[in-house]
Amino acid sequence: MRMTLADRVRAAVAALMHATGESQTDLAGALGVSQAQVSRRQSGTAAWSLDDCEAVAAHFGIDVLDLMAGPTRAFESLPEARHRVTGRRAAEAGRGTGPGAAPAQVVREVAAR
Repeated sequence: MRMTLADRVRAAVAALMHATGESQTDLAGALGVSQAQVSRRQSGTAAWSLDDCEAVAAHFGIDVLDLMAGPTRAFESLPEARHRVTGRRAAEAGRGTGPGAAPAQVVREVAAR
């Protein structure tokens, strides 16, 4: 089944929040809206407007078209500096080794939600 544009945007926002470690509250603060408004948009009871999409993309430092393309493209476009560093990656970063980005599996898991 094909994802609708609305589904792709919601999945992309979820993937970006996961990749950066941001919460809905963090994103809401950056966008100047309430956490409840982000929650409604992410649950599908309200839609992300085009202006919202531009603001989300700017916040994460990606092109709005990459956001609309879906979670994989959005994640791949996320600047390395915005990726959170946790667990093994944090230890590897301290040694100067390890992958530069989270595995694609993370994107698939977030998109499947």
